[in-house]
Amino acid sequence: MELVRRLVPLTLLILSCLAELTMAEAEGNASCTVSLGGANMAETHKAMILQLNPSENCTWTIERPENKSIRIIFSYVQLDPDGSCESENIKVFDGTSSNGPLLGQVCSKNDYVPVFESSSSTLTFQIVTDSARIQRTVFVFYYFFSPNISIPNCGGYLDTLEGSFTSPNYPKPHPELAYCVWHIQVEKDYKIKLNFKEIFLEIDKQCKFDFLAIYDGPSTNSGLIGQVCGRVTPTFESSSNSLTVVLSTDYANSYRGFSASYTSIYAENINTTSLTCSSDRMRVIISKSYLEAFNSNGNNLQLKDPTCRPKLSNVVEFSIPLNGCGTIRKVEDQSITYTNIITFSASSTSEVITRQKQLQIILKCEMGHNSTVEIIYITEDDVIQSQNALGKYNTSMALFESNSFEKTILESPYYVDLNQTLFVQVSLHTSDPNLVVFLDTCRASPTSDFASPTYDLIKSGCSRDETCKVYPLFGHYGRFQFNAFKFLRSMSSVYLQCKVLICDSSDHQSRCNQGCVSRSKRDISSYKWKTDSIIGPIRLKRDRSASGNSGFQHETHAEETPNQPFNSLHLFSFMVLALNVVIVATITVRHFVNQRADYKYQKLQNY
Repeated sequence: MELVRRLVPLTLLILSCLAELTMAEAEGNASCTVSLGGANMAETHKAMILQLNPSENCTWTIERPENKSIRIIFSYVQLDPDGSCESENIKVFDGTSSNGPLLGQVCSKNDYVPVFESSSSTLTFQIVTDSARIQRTVFVFYYFFSPNISIPNCGGYLDTLEGSFTSPNYPKPHPELAYCVWHIQVEKDYKIKLNFKEIFLEIDKQCKFDFLAIYDGPSTNSGLIGQVCGRVTPTFESSSNSLTVVLSTDYANSYRGFSASYTSIYAENINTTSLTCSSDRMRVIISKSYLEAFNSNGNNLQLKDPTCRPKLSNVVEFSIPLNGCGTIRKVEDQSITYTNIITFSASSTSEVITRQKQLQIILKCEMGHNSTVEIIYITEDDVIQSQNALGKYNTSMALFESNSFEKTILESPYYVDLNQTLFVQVSLHTSDPNLVVFLDTCRASPTSDFASPTYDLIKSGCSRDETCKVYPLFGHYGRFQFNAFKFLRSMSSVYLQCKVLICDSSDHQSRCNQGCVSRSKRDISSYKWKTDSIIGPIRLKRDRSASGNSGFQHETHAEETPNQPFNSLHLFSFMVLALNVVIVATITVRHFVNQRADYKYQKLQNY
């Protein structure tokens, strides 16, 4: 029994120590936070250099009673380069705790300067590190700002082939606490060359305080090309037709800022000329090196309509609408042809003679069956050159909410009820107003490859389904409606495919104007072009409820289970388990003592 009396206090002491250890672990964030600068920071702006240890979990809350938002910038982040984003990261939350909406996550794999903005005057960020014993440094800078008050000339959108921009107040000192974003986007197939004529910002090895960040794409989530500061004049080049530039400044040491300009570079290598034809325009690219033989840089090139001027970069580009800039439209038996001419005349002191070459480029886009045939003729002192390419009319098919065909349904897949009325529109994307769209055949299939079985909704321009209604010709749009159905003995998905005919509206004998006709008459009717459009899948609503809800519940449980904290209930359960162990141990010891009591000690006899 003496052993039992000693064992019980020891057990209680162990339980007390475990409880204190658990409380210490629960309060570990607070102590960690205090050691790194305080749990609640109420300054209007603050910069901190955080030196982090392995296996830490620290949380900071920034709050202020004013009706302002918070911008927090992690301008320098050095975390475990070999650590995963799950085991070592920085998370930023909108609100007073880590239970608020997640604004974003930062880890060593991020390729951008992380910047987050709260929706109110409170923001929380949490840093978790793994067990690796390496140096970790995070520079954090935050300040309060009014979202409705903007700095003049701070950011904007630039969409010309070339241009320039500067920091606010340049060449005077830039404003404090500024965050400016410039989005540059040029024509497709071009790249952007960005040249900084001057940068005069605060000098810092890691550019933690005032800096310029350049991103290779349309947003700050694109890949970071460079982060610069101090006094440098770098040049950057994008890999696509968009670039993003960010200026971030703190509350001290304002200098001149920066001045920058950009130009467009045609991405492809063009030796002479290139022509492409689309549904609404011709696009001509002429190499400047080719024009050098004519002592021209492109300024003296013109179309039939001289007011339509080219764009000049490292190439000369004409973007010619099919119904403008002097383009001539010619309707033939099985095609429509669009023609324009680029001319060049060298300057001459005489109106009678010239000793320089004359250049004339004849552009021709021929729209035929199933394709667009592109032909370019170049006449140079009776020397004719030609280039050919292929293209297509641009068509698309979409579902709409009603017979007004105003609001497009963007859901994919689109879930419907059986017998629900569906409204379908096929659109031709062209600037030529003299073309009309005719729905020749539309069919449905349970699979996207339209293998058997299939079901005809429209055939030879005639409705084949009792619920199908084909709308009259309406310019560049072909329209019909039908009631939703499903295929027997197959999946519930439905795909639609339409064969589209495109005709000249002035041709009253064309196939498009004949409407619903028999197969024999259809074969001899004329049309200008044809194509296929496909849309899908369309599914029944009950299929979503049968599969989607169960998946959602399973996903919720899977996410909740591993994230449950070690709370008081767990501690109580552990204490009960420990007491049970003590009771079992007591009974075992008592039984052992009783067994020992049954034996008498005998004194050994002396021999």
